[in-house]
Amino acid sequence: MQQRSSVGELAEQLRLELDRYSPGGKLPSSRALVERFRVSPVTVSRALAQLAAEGLVVTRPGAGAFRARPHTAESPAGDTSWQEVALSADGAADLVPRTVDASGVTVSLAVPPPGVLEFNGGYLHPSLQPERAMAAALARAGRRPGAWGRPPLEGLPELREWFARGIGGAVTAAEVLIAAGGQSALTTALRAVAPPGAPVLVESPTYPGMLALARAAGLRPVPVPVDPDGVRPDLLADAFHATGARVFVCQPLFQNPTGAVLAPARRAEVLRIARQAGAFVVEDDFVRRLVHADAGPLPRPLAADDPDGVVVHVGSLTKATSPSFRVCALAAHGPVLERLRAIQVVDSFFVPRPLQEAALELVGSPAWPRHLRALSAALKTRRDAMTGALARHLPELVLPHIPSGGYHLWLRLPDGTGGTQAFGSGGEAALAAAALRAGVALTPGRPYFSAEPPAAHVRLSFAAVAGTGEIVEGVRRLRTAYDEAVRNPDEAG
Repeated sequence: MQQRSSVGELAEQLRLELDRYSPGGKLPSSRALVERFRVSPVTVSRALAQLAAEGLVVTRPGAGAFRARPHTAESPAGDTSWQEVALSADGAADLVPRTVDASGVTVSLAVPPPGVLEFNGGYLHPSLQPERAMAAALARAGRRPGAWGRPPLEGLPELREWFARGIGGAVTAAEVLIAAGGQSALTTALRAVAPPGAPVLVESPTYPGMLALARAAGLRPVPVPVDPDGVRPDLLADAFHATGARVFVCQPLFQNPTGAVLAPARRAEVLRIARQAGAFVVEDDFVRRLVHADAGPLPRPLAADDPDGVVVHVGSLTKATSPSFRVCALAAHGPVLERLRAIQVVDSFFVPRPLQEAALELVGSPAWPRHLRALSAALKTRRDAMTGALARHLPELVLPHIPSGGYHLWLRLPDGTGGTQAFGSGGEAALAAAALRAGVALTPGRPYFSAEPPAAHVRLSFAAVAGTGEIVEGVRRLRTAYDEAVRNPDEAG
């Protein structure tokens, strides 16, 4: 039999053959499966683990895998309707509803069905991830003395020092906390600087996960428009004055979704305006290590030019490594640091020490700069492939800005000129549904706006697919989907 390289393919084959065995019957040994299917022992182990998770097989260490016995009796279904009353009983007293809408986040986390190209992904394709370097780092970390012990609550000193050097300026290791990924760090930062019911200024458009966590914390997101040079300082000042907000969340470098970089002349203005308003700036520096090969020198983080403690800085390793490599820095200066530390300790105690040790091993290895150089070149190649394919096959979509960092493009749908029908929010949904039928998953633009969007948009990721061939093929499929959506602009399903 030909080799099966996919864990999913092997699991499916074993799933089809389960009827050959009686309940409780033993499956062939792992060695026999390796020889029969010509796969590695790891592939066999993972396929059996997948079937075990589905309740189809039971694995017993030292004995093997067995077909699971059917459940003899179903537990009676409970009545959970009481929760509707319990969860909403205090809603009338809430200044802002605290129900959680995670749809804007899950669209970029969901794995598309087989055969569907992933233009909606928010992470690197496995071929771009430093898998071998991470595996080696994790192996070395596990052998470090004390690697499985309890770490300092703030994080390993050496890792805090590494992040502090990366931020620059006068930031020291003592002002850095290690957190479990950017989303967790942003949640901690907002809880530290804004009470429930308070307004929080956000870029418009902005990352849906930030909007979701703000609303889940009972905060009121207030949009401040972004142009190709980043947030507009005049509108930021107006928003602070009108709302009395005490925090502004921004992504100054390769903003999500626009890809904008905050212009040099605006950097000091943003800090001055926030300081004058007595407000914090939460800086989400999420893709600094996803710079493209043609980007040129990068501006320093805002935190590097902030002696007054205006900036709470968030910088993560996740985007440049793997979605499961959740190691992040949360940096601040002044009394707010103690509040950040207290909230993080209460919420999560600490980031597991083996993961922190692995991060130290990874960033200190020769493989790390090699990975960043290769990733920089690959992202530029992919970006160019997507922009070229869009220009050839879908010139109707407007690309206001070609970013020099990050992993996606932000495109505006036509507004009805040129003889095409207008695209509204329903048009976004119709295009997304048509694209899925054509074999491409994309991200509609509506969840990126905290208020009514000025136009219809879509976000296309070029980092989550296997390579430039899939990018070109995906854009060809989008051409078909676009034509369908124009013919049926009100169809959303």
